[in-house]
Amino acid sequence: MPEPLSPETFLTTCAVDIAVQELRPDYRALLIVAEGIDPEAASSPGDALIARAESRARALLADSPVDRLAHIAAWREAYRAFGAKPQRTRNSLEALTRRAEKGLPRINALTDIYNAISVLHQIPLGGEDLDLYEGPARLVRATGDEPFDTTADGETVIEHPEPGEVVWRDDVGVTCRRWNWRQGRRTGLSERTRAAFFILDVLAPATDEDLTAAGDALVEALSALGPEVRTSRRLIGTP
Repeated sequence: MPEPLSPETFLTTCAVDIAVQELRPDYRALLIVAEGIDPEAASSPGDALIARAESRARALLADSPVDRLAHIAAWREAYRAFGAKPQRTRNSLEALTRRAEKGLPRINALTDIYNAISVLHQIPLGGEDLDLYEGPARLVRATGDEPFDTTADGETVIEHPEPGEVVWRDDVGVTCRRWNWRQGRRTGLSERTRAAFFILDVLAPATDEDLTAAGDALVEALSALGPEVRTSRRLIGTP
């Protein structure tokens, strides 16, 4: 196994492929690495954020159908552009907003925090264990041969993305299918995670200011997960 990359080198070498930029020139991502996480830290920050996120979702959906919310509508359009059916494979923001109206799941401290920030700021947001990555993260259009580890009927299975599908991957295989639809098991967050990697995705009409605000909220929440937490970030995908 190769030596893991330092957070600085990891962030510097993450990239968005030109084929994805051509598909959606308005796409940007804020990448955040958090180190020094205490796995024993209380999840109370996540509990409070989830309560706020659930209230936010109910307020949004009282005024608009979920598929008419501006950023969710933009992601539905992006999914159609690479051949996905948004009614069948909902982007993570739409799936969470729908679920938040009745109550978000509690998974673990890190996941609870980023799910809540995603709903509160209406930005797709995913998190993974940085120590389980092999090489940097790249957003590409799949060839269809890349392995993706997931579960079916409680068993681990290997799937493959559709050719042309937008996926995040590392040197081993796909880490997240359909841009921000479903994350793989191999790099998933757990109670043992000490270094986490987060991806915040935006399309127009969301702005860089919206992206920065969501990132700042995430960093603030993560700071409660131990006295040694430190973060670094990089914006990618801009022209």
